Amino acid sequence: MVRLIEPLLSGVARNPAAPTSTLVRLAAHAAGRAGLSRRKGPLPDPVAAAMLTHGGRDAATRLRPNRISPAVRRRIAEHPDPAIRDAHADFVRTMVARGVPLGLDALVDAYGLPPEELAAHGDPKVRAALAQDWHDRPPAVHEKLLTDPDPDVRAAAARAQHLGIPSALTDRCLDDPAVRPHIVHRLPLTQEQFERLLATGDPSVLASVAAHPALTPAMVARLEDSEDPSVRVAVAYSRHVTPDTRDRLLALVEAESAAGGIDAEVALHWSPYHPAWLRDAPLAERLSYLDCPHPAFRKVLATSPGLPEEAWRRLDEDPVVSVRFAAARRHDVPAEVLLRLVREHGDPATGLPGLVAHPRFPRHELRGLAEEPDPRVRFLALEDPLLPAAVLRRLGGADESFLRAGVARHPTIEGPLLERLLSDPDPEVAEEAAANAALPEAWMDRIPADAGL
Repeated sequence: MVRLIEPLLSGVARNPAAPTSTLVRLAAHAAGRAGLSRRKGPLPDPVAAAMLTHGGRDAATRLRPNRISPAVRRRIAEHPDPAIRDAHADFVRTMVARGVPLGLDALVDAYGLPPEELAAHGDPKVRAALAQDWHDRPPAVHEKLLTDPDPDVRAAAARAQHLGIPSALTDRCLDDPAVRPHIVHRLPLTQEQFERLLATGDPSVLASVAAHPALTPAMVARLEDSEDPSVRVAVAYSRHVTPDTRDRLLALVEAESAAGGIDAEVALHWSPYHPAWLRDAPLAERLSYLDCPHPAFRKVLATSPGLPEEAWRRLDEDPVVSVRFAAARRHDVPAEVLLRLVREHGDPATGLPGLVAHPRFPRHELRGLAEEPDPRVRFLALEDPLLPAAVLRRLGGADESFLRAGVARHPTIEGPLLERLLSDPDPEVAEEAAANAALPEAWMDRIPADAGL
């Protein structure tokens, strides 16, 4: 166990069932403090005090204000060592200088000023951070940030999608290179504005123009000859191009991507442009895209409501897996469709709720996934909170460390298996085992004792 002592200390520090007395002991070790900084919820005062005692400035940096009590915050503010007093504020200022967002509360705490005063701060990086983090700022402050002398501040302000652009500032923002790429798609876009934007020649602006939902067929035609991959893709996704033009434009981008063009690869697979208009098109128009050779259209179609059963059947059998996943998220998807898709392809993390979390997923089938050959599918069996001990033991002996780590996190893991995973050769597995709330308190006590704490 000594060989893996650091991940074990970190795991116990994260363990929600660990007693305060154990956490205080763990604060004396760097690995324990690292685990305590990742622990969920507020830290008890004795634990925070022990972290300060043993960790100094580094610990003070990790003690975020929203995780400690007012008493501990006062203790830090009155600490005789200025490095500890200023540690968290210095960290926030460093992140501000690097353009890393930390949230409005962190800014207010670090600079000791209300948001209104931060909007007038002498450092443009602070104003840019505020523009990025103050999501419900008053209209007057928003207008001030949109017209800030610094282009980075104006750009940060313009990226606040939900705040809009005051009509009195529309022309000024359209003439501002720092602002206009971020606002084009949110404007009504008159013909005069279209001409002004087209005249800029700025690829990022033209791509935003090409994706504008209110483009007329004549406007789209003006953009068809662009050589920029993002513009080509955005135009190809327009409602107003013919199938032949769409095929031609996407073929050009695909050829450029196949030849190693990074911009073309990004435009095809990572750009924000997609034919969103299709989702709300009349049913007959939507159904005409069932045979579209471009998966982006079938994927949007699969997110639209009210399709007939035959359309859903075809989307559920689409040759492109991402289309099938999109269709499987509909509220009335058959349980067998969800189960088949998960068995064949797992449940990839996409930022959306997984298919096994779908209300119609047959959760009584979860434990059966433990027999599948694909380890990514077997991993999903761990979603069953009542998984039999025999199945957990079998998965806990898998070659794949991510499977063993999943077993180590399982709420019903039994003592002998948990103890074995505490000695797993993979540090992540051992740490997850130590972080499991099922870990007996005696073992939580033994781990810091083995480290001499």
